[in-house]
Amino acid sequence: MADDLRARADARFEQALQQTGARDPRNFFRDMLRDLKAEDADAFRRALRYFEETLIPAVADDGSDPVAEWLEYGRVLASLMTPGRTVQVDAGGRARDYARPVPPDALVLHLPANAARPALVLGLPPKLSAHQRASYDLLVKQSQG
Repeated sequence: MADDLRARADARFEQALQQTGARDPRNFFRDMLRDLKAEDADAFRRALRYFEETLIPAVADDGSDPVAEWLEYGRVLASLMTPGRTVQVDAGGRARDYARPVPPDALVLHLPANAARPALVLGLPPKLSAHQRASYDLLVKQSQG
């Protein structure tokens, strides 16, 4: 049964990625999980529990938005990795607190409370606007161009 649910969730997510043009975050989230496992075993277990008990059933549900569910999983991972706040940056460069539903053209970043740490990318629009690119360069790459 669990394998069927996982296969259904994977198929729904793949279809949603194709339909929306959204970028697939799974490899990045795997890297985050690997880091979390090395740094905090309890937080890693909570992330896996969320994946199995919340994410997969939600993505498999016909009434859900698979891309939004994966984005929320990224927010959960980032929050487990480092305290901070999650924001969404619109194409004009305006940031506001993360709130579902997130527009498909938003850049979603987790800003660590420790400002010396780079922002974590949780969601990228199909194409970054110039303003979003500047936010990405400054907050993620920590470069001013």
